[in-house]
This record gives sequence, structure tokens and C-alpha cells, in this order.
Amino acid sequence: MTYITKPRIDLPGQSTNKIGLLRRDYEGVLSTLCAGCGHDSITAAIVQAFWELSIPPEKVVKLSGIGCSSKTPAYFISGAHGFNSVHGRMPSVATGALAGNRDLVCIGVSGDGDSLSIGFGQFGHAVRRNINMLYIIENNGVYGLTKGQFSASADKGSKAKRGEINQWKNIDSVSTAISMGGSFAARSFSGDREQLVTLIKAGVMHPGCAILDVVSPCVTFNDHLGSTKSYLYTRDHYHPALETDFVAPANEITTSYAEGESTVVELHDGSKLLLKKADSGYDATNRSKVLRYLEQQRARGEVVTGLLFINAELPEMHLIYGTSKTAMKDLRFDKLNPGSLALAELQSRMR
Repeated sequence: MTYITKPRIDLPGQSTNKIGLLRRDYEGVLSTLCAGCGHDSITAAIVQAFWELSIPPEKVVKLSGIGCSSKTPAYFISGAHGFNSVHGRMPSVATGALAGNRDLVCIGVSGDGDSLSIGFGQFGHAVRRNINMLYIIENNGVYGLTKGQFSASADKGSKAKRGEINQWKNIDSVSTAISMGGSFAARSFSGDREQLVTLIKAGVMHPGCAILDVVSPCVTFNDHLGSTKSYLYTRDHYHPALETDFVAPANEITTSYAEGESTVVELHDGSKLLLKKADSGYDATNRSKVLRYLEQQRARGEVVTGLLFINAELPEMHLIYGTSKTAMKDLRFDKLNPGSLALAELQSRMR
């Protein structure tokens, strides 16, 4: 694959974040995706979110599988650690990376084919184990690299570019994550930068597996009349369930809502999510009510967006397994290799 480096032009007076880095320091190489692809808008939102959070690039690990979406990590945070895995296997690589170094900030970028077809099993186990990562699904409803066949996220009744109609009920990643006991599930649209940046920030700081499904229209194969993943359809059926504000620990909370119309969720590091109800009675912390609401809205053809479910109290992978609080790279040899007696004791418990 050929990569073209972006020309760097540093102008006087450019804003820096809290660690002295420019927004350009969080960019990658030039995109080779189709002009107008929603994935590039997601990349821009990732760049903005990580820059505003002032996360050092060397603390970030970015992972992907196979597909148009999986090319995305090349386009942001060039100073981060990165790994492009095989089709559908990004979650297992993320599990290994975070098992070895729990101090990394992990972002996995996948697609609807990569996660909901060949990688569906691995997607489920990432949610079940509550791996501490932001898991973005760039959802366009088609296999863009193999000429636009329907993917598992394509809605029943959706029309392909060549005219055929999808007969299969789709797999909804948000509802699936919530029903499996996930701790964070959200949906956004690549054309809504403000909402998307806020949800990325919230997902990065969430202590667990944050699933963020982003409707990202494919301009080449799935942006026509009859597609339910096109720009026009999404804008016409766009339905925000919640308005979300992210408040970093060091900042004073200046956002205010009318009494009885907001919910504050505090994360492990002291940052807060302020959730304003756009619909009467919507509660992003009630799993069963959220699932019923999503099913009702899906039957109406609405694309529900926002932070749709959160439970910041669920333990993440390291707490569940009782792993070392020290990254494996910093452990002494005798801790990493306790010897034959420890191995024999472990094996005796398996008999």
C-alpha cells in the first residue's frame, strides 16, 4: 500500500493543547479513500477529540482488521502504536495489547463487515470481557472493498446500487452490545461532527468497552435513493435520543439544564457525562427500557443517535481477572516467570 505523507506547515499563533501539541500532531498520512467518504469525517473527529483530551500520541494504540474502515488508523495519530490485523480479529489483538500494557489508551476501528460478519464472535467477547477500549464501527451497510454487496448491518428492504433488495434482517451493533451486558453503547453519524467528537471523548474516558457505531455513507456503492445508509436517508431520519456533554476533570462544569431533564454520570477519573433527555422518559442507564425504545424506533425507520446506554460501574477486564497493576513490560523477570513449581501448581488445579 502506498502512503503519502501530508506536507507540514507550522504557522505562528496556532493553538496547542495542554501538553503543547498542535492539532496537526494528531494527524496521519493522506487518505486514499474515495472523495466524500464518511470515514474521513470520522478520522477528523478522532483527531480533534484526542487533541482536545491532550493524550500523548505515544500512549495510544490504534488497531484495525480488514476493510475500507480498517485503513483509517493510518490517517490519524502517526506517533501512536498501531497494528492492522487480519479480517475480524482486531478484538483479540486489542485484548492481548491491553493485557500486556493496561496503561495504553486503545482505539479499535472496524467496519460493519469486519465486526458483524467474520468478526461477530470476537466483537461479542470484547463486549463481554469489557475490555478498556474505544471500539468504533464505521457502518456503511456494504462491503466497499469487494464492490458493494450487502453487509450484515444492511437494513431489511434496503436497495442496493444495482437494484436488488436486501431480504435479511440486519444485525444492530448497539442493541447487540447492550443485550450482551455491555457497559457503553452509542451511535452517531459521520456528518454530525459536534456529537461525534463528544461521543469519542466519552468513549475514550469510559472505564470499559465503549461501542460507538457511526453511520458512515459509502459514496461509491451505498449513497443512492433506496439505501438506508445514505447521507439523505440518515439526515431525513436522524433522531438524537440524548444530547451529551463531556466535562474533563480539571474543568469547571458550566453546562446547565432544566431541573429534572438531565443525568450526570461520573467516570473513574472524575470526568463527567451530562446527558440531556431529548425524549420524555428516556434513561440511558436503564438497559431494558433502552432496548425497547431502540426496537420501537427501528420499526419506524429512525436512526437513533447519542449515548444510548452507559453503566460506568461495571468492572473492566483487569479488575475481572485480577491482573497485575504493573504493565508486563515493567515487571521483573521472576514475576513474569515464577518457575516450574508455580506451573505445576497451576496444572494440578486443572486435573
